Amino acid sequence: MAPKYLSGRAPSGAADPPEAWFRLAVSVVLGTIGAVGMWSVVVVLPAVQAEFGVDRADASLPYTLTMIGFALGNFGAGRYVDRYGITLPMMVAAVGLSAGFASAAASTTIWQFALIQGLVIGLATAVCFGPLIADISHWFRRRRGLAVAAAASGNYMAGAVWPPIIQALIQVEDWRFAYFIIAVTCIVTMVPLALLLRRRAPRTVPVTAANGIGASDQPQPIDLSPRTLQVLLSIAGLGCCVAMSMPQVHIVAYCADLGYGIARGAEMLSLMLLGGVASRLVSGALADYIGGVRTLLLGSVLQGLSLLLYIPFNGLASLYIVSLVFGLSQGGIVPSYAIIVREYLPAREAGRRIGFIVMMTVFGMGLGGWLSGWIYDLTGSYQAAFLNGIAWNLLNVTIMLMVLWRSRTPAAAAA
Repeated sequence: MAPKYLSGRAPSGAADPPEAWFRLAVSVVLGTIGAVGMWSVVVVLPAVQAEFGVDRADASLPYTLTMIGFALGNFGAGRYVDRYGITLPMMVAAVGLSAGFASAAASTTIWQFALIQGLVIGLATAVCFGPLIADISHWFRRRRGLAVAAAASGNYMAGAVWPPIIQALIQVEDWRFAYFIIAVTCIVTMVPLALLLRRRAPRTVPVTAANGIGASDQPQPIDLSPRTLQVLLSIAGLGCCVAMSMPQVHIVAYCADLGYGIARGAEMLSLMLLGGVASRLVSGALADYIGGVRTLLLGSVLQGLSLLLYIPFNGLASLYIVSLVFGLSQGGIVPSYAIIVREYLPAREAGRRIGFIVMMTVFGMGLGGWLSGWIYDLTGSYQAAFLNGIAWNLLNVTIMLMVLWRSRTPAAAAA
């Protein structure tokens, strides 16, 4: 018996071509290197706070500004990729990351450090996420969900790989030395990798058994206008990522407050994000069968449940376990937005639409990172911050239930 695809249609065309899988591998490596800009500031937060003598909310501002730059960069670069491809933006990103980390290493005030993180590092890091996902989505048809999730996993691989490296570099010298090493690494590795992505996906040829890719991607029907769907997904993305940011941004500082040390927090962040990588891959494969909406809704429900576990469990061993559970729960949420866009909206608009929604998710991360620090300063603990995250997560679940209710299969539409 043929498998049933709850997304409304089976993956079409022949197997995705070998060139697509090679491109995906390069994209994952680029995402792993380039997304260092998101996680480096999390690891150095306690050291930066101590050196500049600021409170937790002010020390969280560099992360917030990084997320704002990252958000704007996703939207701006996404529009460019729709027209001209990914290679040039990626090379510009490599130069921007190198210059940004070198400049941040020489900063003398918290505001200077924060502005460099936002205006340079955040903008450059953005190219390694939404635009890269949009580009790879045009190369796959049969396993598009898995490919999109794998490309997005580079972001989490960066979070798993870089924090222990940065922490080791800090122990050797200090956080400024770590930033300088990152600056050199980005320019040396990312430029040659970007040149491997020069060919653009053939979007104007029909899908055949020989190529498996093309422009016959017809949006699935849904009882929402494109603009309404985009607005709902954007609000949902904001809500889920305010919730998501609490553990991701503050786990290192949380462990330091509990007396476990920042090294243990960095290990938990890595474990969390490794779980996120596994979650993204599984969710991507699942989305090829049940669709992006159901996959996102499942991840959002699990994320809310895992956030609840942080409240009663704050022992060292239990925090490792809960962090892994959190990572395994939420990793597939953000890539699912890109899958939903490709399912229900025109392929030619993928870059700007995915970029805009990713921009909103990143605004959510930035807002949530700052809110958690502000709530900590107000209450003296992170318990209320976890409850705040759970409330925002409920907003995401509510919206996705609405989208699921308004979605319909092609068979239903014909009827």
